[in-house]
Amino acid sequence: MKLTSEQAAGRIMVALDYPSADAAEHLIAELQGIPCYMKVGMQLFYAAGPSFVQSLKERGYFVFLDVKMHDIPNTVKGGANSVTKLGVDMFNVHAAGGSAMLEAALEGVDIALTGSGIIKPTIIAVTHLTSTNQLMLNEQIGIGGTVETAVLRYAELAKSAGLDGVVASPSEVKAIKAACGPTFKTVTPGIRPKGADVNDQSRIMTPSEALSQGTDYMVIGRPITAANKPRAALESIIEELTTYE
Repeated sequence: MKLTSEQAAGRIMVALDYPSADAAEHLIAELQGIPCYMKVGMQLFYAAGPSFVQSLKERGYFVFLDVKMHDIPNTVKGGANSVTKLGVDMFNVHAAGGSAMLEAALEGVDIALTGSGIIKPTIIAVTHLTSTNQLMLNEQIGIGGTVETAVLRYAELAKSAGLDGVVASPSEVKAIKAACGPTFKTVTPGIRPKGADVNDQSRIMTPSEALSQGTDYMVIGRPITAANKPRAALESIIEELTTYE
């Protein structure tokens, strides 16, 4: 099924990897009217705080809060409660925190939703970062086997805990969907249009390649944010997705 421009835009998460709200505002203004997600990561959230997230929501953007919660269950429960009250559309926790921590995140969300009228956010788990390669996984992190096997183990853990999906590289999407079902969401960093720099990513694909794998959302940062014409760069990616056969 071919995507409309609006559907394609809704699958793209622009990574606002900026040191301050002021630094991000130029890009946000330039992309105004394109119905994409804005991904707010640790750097910007720590600098600009909850009010910046609320301002994005007030301007009509979908927001993925990418703070990768990983702590004892009670702390994650509280964190999940707080970000749900912000009205974010999606946030993530680390699958490495274990099932009790993942379930605690769901509890925090449920408490925030009770009697609030807030729409439930999509809750996803980080599996292994797209900068993780085989050598790093085995010799530094200390997990044996292949990267795909390790990612699948975390995806299945997230699924059994009741989460909505995972963050993984596009290379693992088909295996995740096969193991966890077609409605289990995949959010994929490591998306690089043809000709873009790889930078610090190890497991990457182009937007159309990621779409062919069945991914639900694509996180794209520097190919848009560092482009001379960011709006044109995003529109080019949207066009690539709408013309993909």
